[in-house]
Amino acid sequence: MPSHTPSPLGRGCQAALAASVVVWRQPAGEDTCHHLGCAWLQLSGISPGEARRQPRGSSLHRAPRKRPLGEVTPCPVAPRLESGTCHPAVGTLGCVRPGTLLLLPPSPCDMSRLPQDRGVKVPQQLGKGPSAFIPLGEILQEGAESSRRQLLIEAFVSAGRVDNITMVMGLHPQYLSSFWKTQYLLLRMDGPLPYHKRHYIAIMAAARHQCSYLVGLHMGEFLQVGGNPAWLQGLHCAPQKLRNLNEINKLLAHRPWLITKEHIEALLKPGENSWSLAELVQALVLLTHYHSLASFVFGCGINPEEDQDGEHGCRPPSPHSDSSPASDDSLGGSGGKDAMQEVEVLMERMKLLQESQLEEEGVTQEEMATRFELEKTESLLVAPSDIADHSLQSNVLCFVEDPEFGYKDFTRRGEQAPPTFRAQDYTWEDHGYSLINRLYPDVGQLLDEKFQVVYNLTYNTIAMHCGVDTSMLRRAIWNYVHCVFGIRYDDYDYGEVNQLLERSLKIYIKTVACYPEKTTKRMYTQFWRHFKHSEKVHINLLLLEARMQAALLYALRAVTRYMT
Repeated sequence: MPSHTPSPLGRGCQAALAASVVVWRQPAGEDTCHHLGCAWLQLSGISPGEARRQPRGSSLHRAPRKRPLGEVTPCPVAPRLESGTCHPAVGTLGCVRPGTLLLLPPSPCDMSRLPQDRGVKVPQQLGKGPSAFIPLGEILQEGAESSRRQLLIEAFVSAGRVDNITMVMGLHPQYLSSFWKTQYLLLRMDGPLPYHKRHYIAIMAAARHQCSYLVGLHMGEFLQVGGNPAWLQGLHCAPQKLRNLNEINKLLAHRPWLITKEHIEALLKPGENSWSLAELVQALVLLTHYHSLASFVFGCGINPEEDQDGEHGCRPPSPHSDSSPASDDSLGGSGGKDAMQEVEVLMERMKLLQESQLEEEGVTQEEMATRFELEKTESLLVAPSDIADHSLQSNVLCFVEDPEFGYKDFTRRGEQAPPTFRAQDYTWEDHGYSLINRLYPDVGQLLDEKFQVVYNLTYNTIAMHCGVDTSMLRRAIWNYVHCVFGIRYDDYDYGEVNQLLERSLKIYIKTVACYPEKTTKRMYTQFWRHFKHSEKVHINLLLLEARMQAALLYALRAVTRYMT
């Protein structure tokens, strides 16, 4: 493990901390900890006092002084709250159980007493919530569930903050737990790549989709683990070895079907800037992880964090998002009736498809192939009509080469199309999983768990209906994402996609999966108008994982061909 990086907490130590330490709150005043990174510093073995004496980005952050693993030094200026206290700053964490570590910002009443002329940075009460698309009230209401509350508390212990992605993903606690374990291993546990390079690769991946939220987040993380600030001036200032990833980053983000074994060979070619196979596999997982996470950020309208002060030039999730806080979209009058009718139509179609599957002897392979090609061709016509060109922000543009390169439909009329990727020829279960586990131990198992959790996740509900088998609908969404990336399942009838996915939903899925930076709130509100927001977040989780698996299959197939 690189000496310049704080030792990440092991899972056992994390669990022990989550169950054993105390609740603290920072008072307002000159001695207030400067930022919520205080918790990170403490868990890394740095006292808040040391943090306050050093400017952000100083050598303290890059070369922290160690304390024994798991030792927690509470903020010396923070009074202890009474056990079980419910503090306003806890927000959706609710009433905190005795023995939980929380380093909280000053309460609103403390802030009101804070003089504004003492040079202390006062957080603004923005009140816009984690998402520009989802009303804050729905997130808070769902957050009352005890399992979700415990996950959010553990997030605070682990990362020193509960970010907006976590808040929205937390609508589905089972998935959030699996997502966390994977991301924690990718960024903070032993692996072939140094920690600062992992965050730089995350920056490169997020920049391809103009996701300034993730770019800004990992710029800060990059500095905290000892990264060279000069690299943040742009890709041209990074080492050549990292710059060599640009081509495969570009293809994975936009046209993964173009990746060949020659791309892998070029990166592994012996030389001063060559990659090892293990390093490259970790880089490929990181790139696909953050391309897909950018889809989730835009698809759910994730807002910048309230404590981000513009240091990294963060912007709203999409240039087309409404600037006002999310609010409940009323469906009164004929709009509400139409939305309810959409639900009933979907329920009826699912019922008919299930009955027909029981009655029919089966569709021939030739017919299956024809229906796939038809769906793939029709996907060319599925494109949002309200997208507009927009320029990249400078803080993102500096990490992007060839910014004009983007998604291009897998099949275009009159063009030579690459052969369809038959999923049965190179499967995740039989090929991708074992290859990753061989070269990057444990990651394959966690990715497989994450894919399985989201694919099988169900509450047996659709809008106002309970006791519904949603497997057919989830499979249609997953396979449609793979379809727009050219992947075909021989045993799936793609006629179901047209039956179950309305046009507005197809537009949303394709936009979020293929060019997420063009997602708008209007697209989000136009599909499934009578469904819960948590159900729309569920769709985004399916999109995230289906997209990641599709890109990984193309990349790992190229690695396998190189190795053989």
